[in-house]
Amino acid sequence: MELKQVLKERRTVRRFSQTPIPDEELRDLIDAARLASCARNDQRLRYVVARTPELVNAIFKFTAWAGSVAPRRNPVPGVSAPTAFIAVIGKKAESDTPLLQTDCGAAIQTIQLAAWEKNIGCCWMGAINRQEIHALLGLPEESAILYIIALGYAAEKPVHDDTDDPGKVKYYLDDEDLLHVPKLTVEAVTTWK
Repeated sequence: MELKQVLKERRTVRRFSQTPIPDEELRDLIDAARLASCARNDQRLRYVVARTPELVNAIFKFTAWAGSVAPRRNPVPGVSAPTAFIAVIGKKAESDTPLLQTDCGAAIQTIQLAAWEKNIGCCWMGAINRQEIHALLGLPEESAILYIIALGYAAEKPVHDDTDDPGKVKYYLDDEDLLHVPKLTVEAVTTWK
């Protein structure tokens, strides 16, 4: 699959098949993330992969989903919930710094693109209870969960719609229960000088 096609088709997934993702596939996603650009090449991010059903279900309880299309897109454990999570970890003392947040964005975007190529859907999550998940993962005190990524083989294929109207970018479900994600056009986001 060509990169342009991946960029156009990749959307956040909130419905997952319940087929477990093999460890080697999850390893490939971390391998992709570690190659992403990072400030000064400091490589400060670490990853924790949760893939046992017990741990995944425990983490799931501390996540919030799809405010714009809830509750219709809230995953259901054992039916449409993720089968794995990747927690992106940094040092607590640096967790709010712009450089670490930028590194995090590059790494997560890389994971999303690598996953989509394998038909693994992702949901980049910040609406989480970090304290509870930190305890579940048994992380040291000096570590901070920056974000988690929900993962599973995609059981839906959201589409993007082009729009020139910045007031019409809220994602929505149509009458067929298909998730639409409006994206501003190049013309709407670019000023040429």
